[in-house]
Amino acid sequence: MTKHLSSSVNVPKIFVIGKNGQVGWELQRSLSMLGDVIALSRYEADLQAPQALLERIRMERPDVIVNAAAYTAVDKAEVDEVAATQINGVAVGELAQAARDAGALFIHYSTDYVFDGSKNGPYVESDEPNPQNAYGRSKLAGERAIQQAGGDWLVLRTTWVYAARGHNFMKTMLRLARERDELRVVGDQYGVPTWARMIAEATAIIVARAMQARTRGEFASGIYHLSAGGATTWHSFAELIVGYARQHERSGSIKASVVTPILTADYPLPACRPVNSILSCEKLRCDYGIVMPAWDVAAELCLADLLECNG
Repeated sequence: MTKHLSSSVNVPKIFVIGKNGQVGWELQRSLSMLGDVIALSRYEADLQAPQALLERIRMERPDVIVNAAAYTAVDKAEVDEVAATQINGVAVGELAQAARDAGALFIHYSTDYVFDGSKNGPYVESDEPNPQNAYGRSKLAGERAIQQAGGDWLVLRTTWVYAARGHNFMKTMLRLARERDELRVVGDQYGVPTWARMIAEATAIIVARAMQARTRGEFASGIYHLSAGGATTWHSFAELIVGYARQHERSGSIKASVVTPILTADYPLPACRPVNSILSCEKLRCDYGIVMPAWDVAAELCLADLLECNG
């Protein structure tokens, strides 16, 4: 815990739940200038059995709670929906109630998978959710539990999250590109790859402005879409990853010479994925003044970090 202001000033206490995840890891840095960040791992904040965490919130009464913990195994959730719903739905509702009772601002992340992907165009926050898989249903349950709990809250829906750490599409493509001559990647699903660092940095701006609005008595709870600018397919995202790595990786270990687009039907998975995962972030721009970088610019920045770390 780091003090940023003198002890005579009331420094906000910020709980970050899920500190070892892709977004949680970045939040520890981005939120550190706003107050004292207390980052909790799954061992300190187990959402399958959240009683100890809820008691800690009641005792310590943080000013802000940012929940970056989630059940994220999309395909496994198809046969483990009870556990996914406990973590992404039931426990989230209990956290929201604890935040309300403590007078804390509650920030939670949700997903494009609450939509069915059938819309012709970007989804806006008021579009009716219709999840097509267990993971999406569990995340929608969390959104609704937060709204039911009341208090001051923000739900940030994001898409196709990746980072230089953890398990994600970018790191998988890099690994496969070092092992195979050809990669075959789905080319008929559209969405927006979003760097965890950008999510965390945007979250810090949102938290700062939300805290100011609360002080003025002007804060309004709500759902916001938060993803990078533009849109692409998994195939085009993979092409960028492989092309950048081939050009910049010093070891020259990239074997893949071609990235071939395939249909979703050619790569069946247990969980149905939306064909369209594009989210409109216009509401975020209007209310918080945030315009996210283009997906490809952010992806190259992340790749530069990742390849530098790996030598």
